[in-house]
Amino acid sequence: MIKLCVFDFDSTLMDGETIDILADAYNMGDEVKKITHEAMNGKFDFFESLNKRVSLLKGMPYEKALEVGRSLPLMQGSFELVEFLKSKNILSVVFSGGFYEGINPAMEKLGISLGFANFLHYKNSKLTGLVGGEMMFLNSKGLMLQKLKKLLNLKNDEVMCVGDGANDVAMFEESGLKIAFCAKELLKSKANVCIDTKDLKEIIKVLQ
Repeated sequence: MIKLCVFDFDSTLMDGETIDILADAYNMGDEVKKITHEAMNGKFDFFESLNKRVSLLKGMPYEKALEVGRSLPLMQGSFELVEFLKSKNILSVVFSGGFYEGINPAMEKLGISLGFANFLHYKNSKLTGLVGGEMMFLNSKGLMLQKLKKLLNLKNDEVMCVGDGANDVAMFEESGLKIAFCAKELLKSKANVCIDTKDLKEIIKVLQ
């Protein structure tokens, strides 16, 4: 029986990539999207690509970044799926290689109380181009899930993960039910369920 559901955030719970949306708001969209695309397909080391992309946001007003974070579009079916999981006493947690500035407002809207991500560093009200947090590396999600399973005393078959990109492979390896949601081929090959319809309500059918 599933007791824990770990969600990726960008292109899973949220419809888009936070770093790309931030970059668009700062007129650095094309440069950042190219690196994002390569990173999500596993062509770039995640840590290097994260640092490279965030460095392009240097000088952006922090308040603007927060404003973007508050307005990120949630994925179709996200509210319904989270409500369904609650009704089954399944704990929802967010693991994001993105930023707290994006996941915090979304978690508040969805009623999810636990999430792990990275912080955009700022000084004098402007982004410095630096980043730090719990989800900086390709294997960060796997390591965090190991800790959560120990803390909650859960076995792999009591855990499900939902993701779409290369940095979700590590958490899939710690999980029983691995759901690739509109995912890259690399992650689909590691999944036991693939959903290609852009609606999280499709996951409810898998769990019923």
